[in-house]
Amino acid sequence: MRSTSNPAFRNLPRGNVGYGQYGPNTGFNQPEGGFPGYAPAPTDRGDDRPMTVDDVVVKTGISLGVALVAGVITAIWAQTQLITNAFGKVTGFTGALIGVGIAGLIVGLVLSLIISFGQKASGPLTLAYSAAEGVFLGALTGVLEYFLPGIALQAILGTAGVFVAMLVVYKTGAVKVTPKLTKWIIGAVVGVLILSLLNLVLWAFGVDMGIRSGGTLSIVFSLVVIGIAAFCFLLDFDMADKMIREGLPAKWAWYAAFGLMTTLVWLYLEILRLLSYLNSD
Repeated sequence: MRSTSNPAFRNLPRGNVGYGQYGPNTGFNQPEGGFPGYAPAPTDRGDDRPMTVDDVVVKTGISLGVALVAGVITAIWAQTQLITNAFGKVTGFTGALIGVGIAGLIVGLVLSLIISFGQKASGPLTLAYSAAEGVFLGALTGVLEYFLPGIALQAILGTAGVFVAMLVVYKTGAVKVTPKLTKWIIGAVVGVLILSLLNLVLWAFGVDMGIRSGGTLSIVFSLVVIGIAAFCFLLDFDMADKMIREGLPAKWAWYAAFGLMTTLVWLYLEILRLLSYLNSD
């Protein structure tokens, strides 16, 4: 398989896993009626049958639904408490909210490492990761929504818009996922990570690079990161497509869903950050 910027799609099992007597399955670009010479995969063999596009769509939808439910519940809780306690009385609650947000972030990070490096095609782990990220993003969104009403809906619509747009781009072949493009995107992702870590280290020593302080440079940097995250979807779609064509078992649709969720979380977080810059006084 071609390399990808998303660690969830690296070092996947190769070969005709799960082909059996049915021949290879097809992916996002499958011609109507299938390919000549190959019988369709059976639908009654559970996770042993080759994965399909429907498997990826359903698993990704379930994972996204879990993240949304967890996020909405956490955001509503944060909103209710902030309104109830009002200003000057939220010191204790603020600590609890920060703790909940950080806990979600840490749990999500640990699960992502387990899934990515352990090559775990697991529904429970993927859903647990989605729930943890939902709690983290919900806590953050709840606070921002309290001070900047409407930012949550804008971020959700923005994320959905970018996702749909990149899916259309991939499906129509407007942008081909070539080795050169893949290397460029991976290089861009690594560059953003290095720059972000450097900014964090310098910030700890009182040095502000200006890429996360809310100024013009911060807005430009966020726009660049959003663009890179959007292009990562092309690699994610391509990797999921290859997993399907290579006939990986249906359970690997959970792994594909996890990979797409990691990019969705990153994109939503960056769009939320950009909107906070644009709406701040």
